[in-house]
Amino acid sequence: MIFESHAHYEDQQFDEDRDALLAGFKDHGIGYVVNVASSMETTEKSLALAKKYPWMYASVGVHPSDTEELNEENMQKLKSACGHEKCVAVGEIGLDYYWDKEPEVRQRQRYWFERQIDLAREMKLPMIIHSRDAAKDTLDIIQKKHGEEIGGVIHCFSNSLEFAKIYVDMGFYIGIGGVVTFKNSKVLKEVAAWTPLERILLETDCPYLAPVPNRGKRNSSLNLPYVAETIAQLKGISSDEVIRATCENAKRMYGIK
Repeated sequence: MIFESHAHYEDQQFDEDRDALLAGFKDHGIGYVVNVASSMETTEKSLALAKKYPWMYASVGVHPSDTEELNEENMQKLKSACGHEKCVAVGEIGLDYYWDKEPEVRQRQRYWFERQIDLAREMKLPMIIHSRDAAKDTLDIIQKKHGEEIGGVIHCFSNSLEFAKIYVDMGFYIGIGGVVTFKNSKVLKEVAAWTPLERILLETDCPYLAPVPNRGKRNSSLNLPYVAETIAQLKGISSDEVIRATCENAKRMYGIK
């Protein structure tokens, strides 16, 4: 069965057909989904979806671009949400310098990233790490906070092979999605080929980043076979082997039996 390790089915792009889409997953070999939060609102929505579907799980956390909503009261709400029976991770948390270039905004991102790492440690949950145009600062904070003691996944990996090797050595998983199928994704293909199979997770980040041949369209977990096939080709193995291994990887990281 395919394990979708990072999706956003609470997104409004799924409002018209969400239930029909999700209901058909088992027939297409999708056995597990983690719906990933990115704000206080989507934390609640992700937990509600996970409660509705037995095979769906949720994360709790605030994306770096939404950290202006974080305060002590909301941190306590996140801590409480971490205790939900279907919560399996803290995330997505991290740094995103692509849009936010003001020094004070970046400082705020770094502060709340560290605080949410502390939350993951306290609640004994793995982390889902978002890092965009902030490779060095992300790694510096993870190392400073001894993130290797907590564990997790570097979501939608977009850094160099050098960074991938550091994270794998620290025990982190590498999240690989539709971008690996793009013709211009030379670096990610290199990373996917090198990364040990036992350290890879399949993800979509849907509704975003649909793989070839559906690039530009709304993404969903139904596209994960294209990602698995590309990884298989890069490694010279079968896509079934990729699917089996990445499913076991995700179950292990998220603590799902």
